[in-house]
Amino acid sequence: MEKRIKALYIITIIAIFAFLCMQGYWLFNRYEYSLTEYERDLSERIAKCVDDYNVIREKSSDTIADPLKQKGTDNVMTIPTFSLKQEYGDTVKTTRTAKISTYLFSAHELLGLKPGTPLTDAQKNKAMELAQLQMNEPADSAVFDASGAKDEKEAWVATKNVITERKCPFSIEGLDSVLNKTGIKAKINLNCADSMVWHPEVKNHQSTFSPCLLMTIPYSQLEGRSVTIVCPINPFDILPGMWQTLLISSLISILLIACLVSQISTVLKLSRLDNMRNSFITTMIHELKRPVSTLKMCVSGLGNEKMMSDNALKATLLNETRNALDNLSAYFSKLRDITFNNVEQIPLAIGEINLHALIDTIANNTTIPSGKDVKIINNIDESLTISADRTHMFNIFNNLVENAIKYSGDSVEIKASADTGDGTVEISICDNGNGISKRDLHHVFKRFYRGNASSGDLPGMGLGLTYVKLLVNAHGGVISVDSSVGEGTCFTIKLPQ
Repeated sequence: MEKRIKALYIITIIAIFAFLCMQGYWLFNRYEYSLTEYERDLSERIAKCVDDYNVIREKSSDTIADPLKQKGTDNVMTIPTFSLKQEYGDTVKTTRTAKISTYLFSAHELLGLKPGTPLTDAQKNKAMELAQLQMNEPADSAVFDASGAKDEKEAWVATKNVITERKCPFSIEGLDSVLNKTGIKAKINLNCADSMVWHPEVKNHQSTFSPCLLMTIPYSQLEGRSVTIVCPINPFDILPGMWQTLLISSLISILLIACLVSQISTVLKLSRLDNMRNSFITTMIHELKRPVSTLKMCVSGLGNEKMMSDNALKATLLNETRNALDNLSAYFSKLRDITFNNVEQIPLAIGEINLHALIDTIANNTTIPSGKDVKIINNIDESLTISADRTHMFNIFNNLVENAIKYSGDSVEIKASADTGDGTVEISICDNGNGISKRDLHHVFKRFYRGNASSGDLPGMGLGLTYVKLLVNAHGGVISVDSSVGEGTCFTIKLPQ
């Protein structure tokens, strides 16, 4: 049985450990998934911030074309041109070339207005149309290979980005300002590569506990210009989105572990109860053997005519028989009382008891083990009486005296004393025996409990002090104990008068 319980205990621990590992692995994967989703959302927010910044740059003043203004020129117009070439052979090869030219013109001259006259938007648009019809040589031009674009639309967007870059250069401060407005903190670097970068690149986290998103976004593809954004991610920003998962997982884990622990605890309790039951039966048989053996011996003696002819011996046998029967009856009464669930169920025959005489009776009838020096000192006032059940009081003090003798060395001194006051009587039974350890002191009144002092060959079922406390409570009193190992023990009973 013990081996099975031990095996079950080990299997339960392994099952709990395996479950926790499985839960940890599942939660880790769930965290990784949530982190990836968070990174995807973050990358979309960053890309939108870059787009918003590009729109701001497109609407800003032209910082590159201004130096191209010549004297007498009121407006500068930047006109992009786009050409497409296709070559045919065994395979079709498409070559795209983007050409950006800057033309200078005077809107006032084209419209025939006096210099300095304010222009309306309609007049500006009309001037641009006339300028395109009269274009000759550009003031500035640049040609880029746009063959890497997947289609004409992408090449056209790349051409516009070059114009925007020339008009208002991309700056770290400008993008950082836009990112900060959306609550994104990032490290920004501007790159210029020999090869063209056409599409944004996202590199997800490499570390689970210190995740960081790295994103490269081209802002002038034809010039090979891009911005690298490094955005650290706080893991605690991920966990709030997982609170439902964490809560459900934690509740299930706690419930399952509690069930497993409760199961093994129940099995261990049942095992202890089984051991206590076996110990109880063994001890009960041992306790019953003594009065039964005495009765058997006395009955044998009573059947012997020679022994019965001796009146003194006959009286001794009869007295031993009565004592054995009294012990047997008291033992069964103890077993009966200990089974009551409530102290109110214990029957009491209340009467006046002389406490001094009761202790003397116990001292005179106590069996002293051979080889042990026992001294019982009765310091109780001879006139002190209490109202209680005499049989139960006898059992209470007899049990305490027997314990003092049992759990002591070669010699022991037991003192009984009593004080009255405030309608109560306080009775103390103290000894200088082995004493009780602090660990056992809190459990001595528990049913079937036997501490370290009870180890060895000392008989007992762990019911004596439980029985004493039960009887004291039945009388409306309380019992307490004070003890130190090697110095002795003192039980104090407080009863109402």
